Amino acid sequence: MTRTLKTPLSQALLVAVIGAATIVGCKKEEAAPAAPPAATEPAAAPAPAAPATASVSTVDIGNAVGADMKVSSPTATFKPNETFHVAIGTATSDPAATVAGKVSVKLVYMDGTEEMVVNDESRDMNLTGAGSTNFQFAKPGGWPAGKYKVYVSMNGNVVQTKEIEVTK
Repeated sequence: MTRTLKTPLSQALLVAVIGAATIVGCKKEEAAPAAPPAATEPAAAPAPAAPATASVSTVDIGNAVGADMKVSSPTATFKPNETFHVAIGTATSDPAATVAGKVSVKLVYMDGTEEMVVNDESRDMNLTGAGSTNFQFAKPGGWPAGKYKVYVSMNGNVVQTKEIEVTK
């Protein structure tokens, strides 16, 4: 004899049993393992800042210098008894940095195409920001008339030259 389930309660129980069997009988699908995160290169560290440098910004020559160590009367023509003042303006690439440097001035007498060194002076300095350094050249008994050349160097490299003349 075959029985049919006609009552709503029987039908609900049948659906619940089938649903429970389905849930228990189904194997839970495992989620595919997530791919490991791709290895990333560490961000490149910013390049270190270039070290501060010093340079010669100006060269002025004259026969007088002020309290600020700058030439107060620029000229390229001198009398035999005058002192040559060479004011060298310096600057550093970072105004707050102190940069060691060697500032040099060489004075030569021009005898035709030949140069005769009259004086050569250097100073080891610690330069910070903008500054001025003064060199002076005097000759007891006076300078011979003629043409002279001034070579200004920073750390052994000539950075500027200037010509001057002594007239009677």
